[in-house]
Formats: sequence, structure tokens, C-alpha cells
Amino acid sequence: METRQRKQISLAQNFLKNPKLVQRLVRMSGIGLSDTVYEIGPGNGIITAALASVAGRVIAIEKDPKLVRCLRERFRTVANVEIVEKDFLNYSLRAGPQARYKIFGNIPYNRTARIVRKILHERRVNEAYLIMQKEAAKKFSGCPRETLFSILVKPFFDVQIALQLKRNDFRPIPNVDSVLLSIKRRASPLIEAQDATRYCEFVQYGFGRWKPSLKLAFKNVFTYKQWKHLARELAFPLNATPTELSVEQWLGLFTHYAKQSADRPSSLAAPESSRQVKRLRSERTQPP
Repeated sequence: METRQRKQISLAQNFLKNPKLVQRLVRMSGIGLSDTVYEIGPGNGIITAALASVAGRVIAIEKDPKLVRCLRERFRTVANVEIVEKDFLNYSLRAGPQARYKIFGNIPYNRTARIVRKILHERRVNEAYLIMQKEAAKKFSGCPRETLFSILVKPFFDVQIALQLKRNDFRPIPNVDSVLLSIKRRASPLIEAQDATRYCEFVQYGFGRWKPSLKLAFKNVFTYKQWKHLARELAFPLNATPTELSVEQWLGLFTHYAKQSADRPSSLAAPESSRQVKRLRSERTQPP
């Protein structure tokens, strides 16, 4: 009984109930006939139907076998819709080797972080549009303040909250606010591929030093004179914290660090405590 209850909780979802709102969300995505779209958790099929009306192909991935049966019956005559019974987290996206595709989904709140990380590491994903809890979206998008996650991801993806939704847009009504999060791969990343790993290490070092300011966190990386110059050049406060800097300012810091350390091994020390190691492991995002 307990195992069955846990499974029901893990599959729980709040479904959108207004087809006109769903059509508006799909229009915002710009999905068209040339697109293959993977839908995460189609549930009752309200989003699937809207996607099928505009996309070239829709592959809807649903974990709940009861919902899969209903979906297959509903879309059995719709040629461009395929219903797959699978957990998205364990599903291998199988578009052709040269193909690019998009993702759309009203995702379970308790699996949000794992789903987003999987999407970011799928090399052929061009865009993703995810309905999720507002607080999680704020972390991913760095709004209103940047986070470790957003600073690591933004050189490779443009991540923005596209639309705020109402709680009564869903059935059952959730007890949290929801938004549509837009994730778009940058045609030209803001850093070179060969610098991606060093950039991630540099940012994690700054966020993970447990110091009251970046000036102190980077005291073994930049001299005080260098830091004053960088603060003035990049227009951030001398005692700024990691979340006060924009991604552009972080990139500026990294550019200076990369130049001064180009001819010698990295000067970034290992994390100082087991608590820090645990935090970095839980939040780490490798360069997509």
C-alpha cells in the first residue's frame, strides 16, 4: 500500500483545463510544421492536441499506463502524434543524427530539476518550453537574482520566464504559483567550447568559498588592486556577492582570470569543507 501511494505521488500532475490558454502557450513557442516536438507528460492530452495542430511531429512521452491507454485512443487517427509509454528521465530521444528538436511539457513539480538537467545535456535540443513551479523557474532563470545554476547555464542557453499562470488555470488547483519557462540554445555560446569546463570551475569556486563577498572568495586569485580595477571596469560593487553579478560580469571576470592563468596550472583550490562539497555536487551543472 505504501509503495503504491508513493508511486501515485510521483505521478501526480496538475493539468491545464483551458484549451484557449494552451493554444496561446503553444503559439508563444513558435513551434511550426518543420518541428519535431517531444512532449513531457501529456496527461489528458490537452497540450498534445494543440501541438499536433501546428507541429510536424509530436512524440508524447507518458509514464502512467492508464493515461497512455486513454491518449492512444484519443489520438489513434492523428497521424503526426506518437504516444510513448516511458519515463522521460529514462527515455532516449531518438531524432536523426542531424536533427534538431523542441520540447514542450507541463512537468511534475517534484521532478523539475532532474528533467531540466536532462534537457540541458541533450545536444540536439534547440528549445524547450516547460510549465513548472515559479520558484524553480526563478532559480533556473536567475530572476530576480542570479544563482549558481543560472550563471553556469546562461553562456549556453537563453533562459527566461515567458508567462505567469494562474493557479485556477489548473485542475486540481495547485498550492504554488506556476509559469512557462523558455529555454533556448544560443546559436553562438558566450564562451568557447574549450573554456567551458574552466568557466564552470571558476564560477563554482566563487559561489562555493563561503565568504561574505567575491572579493574575499577570490583573494587568492586576484590581487586587491586587480579586483578594484575589475569592479570599476565591469561595473559591480567592490564587495559584491556571487548573486549580485550578471552573467556578463561573471564572463568578464573569467576572461581576466583565463588570461592571467593561461600559462600556468589552475590556481583554484579544492572546496574547503565536506558541506561545501555536498552543495557543489547537488547544484553542479556541467557545460551543456
